[in-house]
Amino acid sequence: MVAQSTQRQDSFITLPSHPVGYLAIVATLTTAGIHLLLGPRVMGFSQTLGTLFILNGLGFLGGVLLYSSRYWRPELFLVAAGYAIVTILALFVFQGFSFDAFYMRGNLNPLAVAAKVAEAILALCTIYLYRISAP
Repeated sequence: MVAQSTQRQDSFITLPSHPVGYLAIVATLTTAGIHLLLGPRVMGFSQTLGTLFILNGLGFLGGVLLYSSRYWRPELFLVAAGYAIVTILALFVFQGFSFDAFYMRGNLNPLAVAAKVAEAILALCTIYLYRISAP
């Protein structure tokens, strides 16, 4: 498998064998960290949305753990891409379908931009990794 390491089969942890795999991990950890950081802040005005932020961050962390394990399969790259794309779309569902979704109180929200850029990078990386690892 191109996208996973050639480490021993009995090892639980595997490292990506392709540099794009590392980029995917960095992008995933970036968006996970942003969501986990903002989750408690968002709870202040919406418990539902704050909970969704925290669950989303944990979901991304779970994805990194799964990707780094021997249980990863190439088909899961498509799941990861779909998850990232759905998370991008969720911003617009909750904030409106315009660039105003990236603004908070009249100012550009750099964390929203960073999270969505990281998710777009993740989606592109996982689609690429699927294409090079699919039979």
